[in-house]
Amino acid sequence: MNAGMNTAAAASLVALGLDRWRVLDTAGGVIGVVDALVRPEGLRYRARRYRWSSRAFIDVGEFWRREDAVAVLRRG
Repeated sequence: MNAGMNTAAAASLVALGLDRWRVLDTAGGVIGVVDALVRPEGLRYRARRYRWSSRAFIDVGEFWRREDAVAVLRRG
């Protein structure tokens, strides 16, 4: 986990490998995933929201910081 993340934020992330994290809501339900991506301009973090109705992930966006990708998923 990134040392810059607070305890509450870190508690709702589950590592799925070296470059993917599952983001959970306060009840432990899956909100989405964050993937670390190597791009020519540097490391980016892609937020993907899980849609229960279609049982699929929808891209939300790419961010420079993992914390920003997690925050956009939590805001809904």
